[in-house]
Amino acid sequence: MTAMTPGSNIPLTATRVAVDVAAPVRLDVSGLLLGANGKVRSDDDFIFYNQPAGPGVTYRSGGGTAPDAILVDTGALPAGVERIVVTASPDAAGQTFQGIEPTATIRNADDGSPLATFTPPSLTTETALVVVEIYLRNGAWKARAVGQGYANGLAGIATDFGVSVDEEPAAPPAAAQAAPPAPPAPPVAPVDPRVAPPAPAAPPAAPAPGTGKINLDKGRVSLQKNQTVSLVKGGRPLLSQVKMGLGWEPAYRGKDIDLDASVIAYGPQRNHLDSCYFGKLTILNGSVKHSGDNLTGEGAGDDEVITVDLGRLPAEVSGLVFTVNSFSGQKFTEVAKAYCRLLDAATGEELVRFDLTTAEPQTGVMMAKLIRQFSGEWEMTAMGEFVKSRTVRGMVKPAAQAL
Repeated sequence: MTAMTPGSNIPLTATRVAVDVAAPVRLDVSGLLLGANGKVRSDDDFIFYNQPAGPGVTYRSGGGTAPDAILVDTGALPAGVERIVVTASPDAAGQTFQGIEPTATIRNADDGSPLATFTPPSLTTETALVVVEIYLRNGAWKARAVGQGYANGLAGIATDFGVSVDEEPAAPPAAAQAAPPAPPAPPVAPVDPRVAPPAPAAPPAAPAPGTGKINLDKGRVSLQKNQTVSLVKGGRPLLSQVKMGLGWEPAYRGKDIDLDASVIAYGPQRNHLDSCYFGKLTILNGSVKHSGDNLTGEGAGDDEVITVDLGRLPAEVSGLVFTVNSFSGQKFTEVAKAYCRLLDAATGEELVRFDLTTAEPQTGVMMAKLIRQFSGEWEMTAMGEFVKSRTVRGMVKPAAQAL
């Protein structure tokens, strides 16, 4: 494996590569597809957590416990795209990189083997970085260590490469190190909240549907798909015992459907630790327990309940994925009113609810995930991702990929 220095480059020995960027704090990692003019073709070429896929380039979240990554399939990039730049900025607003220098690792995306690493040196006031770039030279793809810093955050990077921002700052973007200024491109696409201009004095009361993070301070939270809630109340992380209740009803009267709720536990490298389901009702030294199997889905209330003692979970547990499988083989298009909800086990208070309002003709669904953050708090994200699997065993790999 090569340790790179600013400006150095290596030939890529793999068609598909992943660039993950790690730091002592949580980072937001993005990728931009650039043409020969050094600009995006449109805002669709800005790949980040709210727009996670483009032609040949994909954003992969680390869920707060593993590095975020940009995956590049050089064989799938459209004609005219000659460079992909990978950027990073601290998740905390206004935080600089001083003392928290990130490390980028370029890997073979198929087998995970590392090809090179790069840590930008001597960072001070930078709040965003172009870390590395994947570029085409004389018909061959290479990777270059960059380390160019920006003192005005991701907005400086975005406008430099032609991504439009709703409202331009009064002054043009200025890089902490020299970079040519460029006007924003005219197309308007979904705007990353990280690159938006300073928020008005009165922020919105709730995040836009399907995006943003909220906490439990205002009571029960109803999530939409891909929306995240931080399990924090009154400024303190929730570390008590919680229950995940999962429920469903047959879509057609008189037809029983045997669905099985499970939870899969993972370590910091997305490594499978254990699974709790109807055949193994207790795991992780009793910190996760299953209520037992419901064979029909009939009756009011939760059909199956999984109790998690957040405070007793072993330290190596960094993520939990809650799944439901149709053991009897019916598709989820034959299921009605599927939902999951998180409750305070001590009081029975419902904290979070996610109603799965749409279904696909598959036999498995990842309902929600709980991710332990660097700070020790937990975040719950509504998933609603369907998988072809009748058992929890078949969910282990796709759930790991979704963390």
